[in-house]
Amino acid sequence: MRKERVVVGLDVGTTKVAALVGNVIDGTIEIIGLGKAESHGLEKGVVVDIGRTIASIRKAVEEAENMADVKVDSVYVGIAGKHITSINNSGTVSINRPDRIIAQDDVRRVVDTAQAIQLPSESEMIHVIPRQYIVDGQDGITDPVGMTGTRLEVDVHIVTGAITAVHNLVRCVESLGIRIRQIVLEPLASSMAVLSSAEKELGVILMDIGGGTTDISVFRGGDIWFSKVIPIAGEHITNDITVGLQTTIEEAELVKKQVGTALVESVGEDEKIEVATIGGDEKKTVSRKKLAKIIEPRVEELLDLGLQEVEDAGYRDLVPAGLVLTGGTSLLKGIAEFASQRYEIPVRQGKIPQGIHGLRDIVESPVYATSIGLLRYAVEMKDFKKTRFGRKRTSLINKLFTWFNRFFRG
Repeated sequence: MRKERVVVGLDVGTTKVAALVGNVIDGTIEIIGLGKAESHGLEKGVVVDIGRTIASIRKAVEEAENMADVKVDSVYVGIAGKHITSINNSGTVSINRPDRIIAQDDVRRVVDTAQAIQLPSESEMIHVIPRQYIVDGQDGITDPVGMTGTRLEVDVHIVTGAITAVHNLVRCVESLGIRIRQIVLEPLASSMAVLSSAEKELGVILMDIGGGTTDISVFRGGDIWFSKVIPIAGEHITNDITVGLQTTIEEAELVKKQVGTALVESVGEDEKIEVATIGGDEKKTVSRKKLAKIIEPRVEELLDLGLQEVEDAGYRDLVPAGLVLTGGTSLLKGIAEFASQRYEIPVRQGKIPQGIHGLRDIVESPVYATSIGLLRYAVEMKDFKKTRFGRKRTSLINKLFTWFNRFFRG
């Protein structure tokens, strides 16, 4: 019999909120609804105004519901922001049974051992992602259950976030009567939308450049090895244009998208553009090359910061598949060419993969990479660990986090 279910991905970003409804039929995703709204109430990916954020989410969800003709009651929510951190760790357990056959309980024990790290009091785990298992020295194992051995090890990638940031995001969604099925790291979701299995296996950097933050992740051997969020992205380019051309934020964003480029050398000296003045009543003529000279240094700074994080983590020379750019700012003209020339590595713009049907023409833009990735995560997700709330606290705080613990496990 045909298996069918509806899943919803909710991307709550600094500049936009996108809700994507997918009808999953025998593992194939058909997009049946899209809702989007300008994001108000977030800064650098973190909620700073509960009321305005709720209003933005409500608008996006209602649009998606109307288009798909469904009632959204649960979602997979992406999370990013400058509060996100990650580390790699490992754990080891002994297999003491006479038959020495590894069981699922042994896998749980070794993962629990690997995640037993001391976290700052203000942080909680979002994901504990097994990268590989090692049985008696044999590495590269993806599923050790049923194998024979005496020593089981695991390498994991641990993602953490600030308790308050996660709590505020949960509150905004839950206040609308919507249950969160899982909170998912946005770089992880985006990778499921735009990276091929060959790239992940060989070694690749993914940079998801949004409005307020840039999400960076490194994949090797098919798994995530590094993730980082930096608080510089598209809106910083827009702000520089505002100052440099003495125009409004709205006009700066418009000219950036329509005629902006990250490659100064591609613009002729005689090319001119019209830009609205700050008052908005008049237009002025400026050189398009001047615009490019504003954009290129900020793009260079953004890419330098991102790749420096990768280099500091020790992965800069371990990514032969190069760099994949996604997110709204990856649509900036010339950005892939600029990155390829500057860093002398393969660079491409992330494209929505095959196997997505329905409203593909609407969501094939990199702008919706995270939303698409959340749907694919819902379909293909491994047994990644959810956020764990509930440290021992007292009085109302203790009750609150106990409730969150039950909420996420429920």
